[in-house]
Amino acid sequence: MKALLMMGCPELPVQTAAALYIANKLNNEGFEVTAAGNKAAISLLLNSDPEKHYIRNVMDIDRCIGALAENKLDFDICFVFIHSDSGISYLSTIKSISKARTIAVIFGKDIEPLIEASGESIIIAAKAVHNPTPLRAQIDGVKSWAALTK
Repeated sequence: MKALLMMGCPELPVQTAAALYIANKLNNEGFEVTAAGNKAAISLLLNSDPEKHYIRNVMDIDRCIGALAENKLDFDICFVFIHSDSGISYLSTIKSISKARTIAVIFGKDIEPLIEASGESIIIAAKAVHNPTPLRAQIDGVKSWAALTK
C-alpha cells in the first residue's frame, strides 16, 4: 500500500512533527510513504529525519500533482495537511485526480471553517500551532490506516 503526505507551506511548526508521527504509524503498518511539499516543507522533513527512518521518498508538490493528473502515479491513502485555504485547495485537487482515500489533517488557531470546507474526507483536527500533542491525540484515535483503504 502507498501513502502520500501532502504538505503546503510549513508556516506552523506542528506540521513537520505531525507528518513524521503519521509516517511512523504508516511505516509500522507496512505502507510505502511519500511526502510531497514545497521546498521548505521537504527541507524541514529531511533535516528532521536525515537517515530517512520515517519518510524515504520525497517530491515537489507540483510534480506530484502533475504525475497524479497524468495517471503516472497514485496512492491508496493521502493525508493533506491543512492550516489555511490553500490546504483546502490541495485537498480538492487530490479528490479530483486521485483514487486515494483522503484524510484532512487540520491544525492551527481557527480550524472550524477548514473542517467545514473539508467535505467528505476523514478529518483529523486539533487547535495546534506549536505543540503537536493535541493533534497527536487525534491521530492516535485511528487504530488502523490500512483499514481505511478497503
